[in-house]
Amino acid sequence: MNDFIIDEIVDASESFNGRLYPLERAKRLKRAFAEMFSWHLGRMRSGNYFEAEVLVVTGQSGTGKTAEIEKLMRDFHASNAGLPEGRTAKFPMCVLDRKGSWKDLGRNTLDAMGYPLSDKARLTQAQIARRIKQQGALQGIVGIWYDEAQHIMATKNDVALLEVLDCFKTMVKGPDWPMMLILSGVPELADSIPKLEQLFRKVTHVRFDDIDFEADAEKVNSIVGSYAIEAGLEVDDDLITEDFLHRLVTAGAFRWGVVFYLVMKSVGVAVSQQSGELTIDHFVQAWVDKTNMNPAATPFTHSGYQTMFRRENPFQAAISR
Repeated sequence: MNDFIIDEIVDASESFNGRLYPLERAKRLKRAFAEMFSWHLGRMRSGNYFEAEVLVVTGQSGTGKTAEIEKLMRDFHASNAGLPEGRTAKFPMCVLDRKGSWKDLGRNTLDAMGYPLSDKARLTQAQIARRIKQQGALQGIVGIWYDEAQHIMATKNDVALLEVLDCFKTMVKGPDWPMMLILSGVPELADSIPKLEQLFRKVTHVRFDDIDFEADAEKVNSIVGSYAIEAGLEVDDDLITEDFLHRLVTAGAFRWGVVFYLVMKSVGVAVSQQSGELTIDHFVQAWVDKTNMNPAATPFTHSGYQTMFRRENPFQAAISR
């Protein structure tokens, strides 16, 4: 017995983590990546000079980009895709931040490859790029996934931005071990890449759209039911109404990832209370725990929820004071 462990939540979390409801976008993402890797593999087999390609994945914060790409990468590594010389292909992840320069990009990349640079190392851009290519070739790393890629491009002047874009370009070009890239981030990311034509023409773009309630209401209903069943809960009849589903989508700012989060948190409330049924009260409690709002003023209880809770401000009420 441990006062800091709620067994029911641990069990639900273990069951949910890494498992995603299969949306159509996952198929599009997998197809785009499979095509990019297949072209890359064929070019490697040819033994001739080639340049790699770039997959750009964009969507609003909370749409679930990271979760979908992480699962894609997990499945890719589990497939043990072979390279021409017999090694297994690797595709590590690197998270970027706002304060990064081209040198930080290089350092973070090498760190993600398991080859960290000393803080005292004084290397040029070309030297860092050479080390990235060398480590890629040595380890069978065929590409890098840069999550939150918009951060390293934000607030930069044109010169600094072009330096960063040129680093990405160097990775996909050149005679020695060209590497594929996945760049994921918010829609603004797609505005920066065209500023370097040599990189932009390598890009395939996959966009994660928001929820279209009329088209997706049944999927949202299935998500609620799937997570409840996985946790051993019945679903209250009030949760299968169009009114509740629209409230849930509005609470999630019409973003798939936020809706998943709200459903999982609400299931967590239900199982921690040892309830056998998932009800609207559990969604209200999950919202109150998250936002500290009055229970009467949540998207699940307030009559004016459609104007109070707006898509651009998840978890915030737009109430004039």
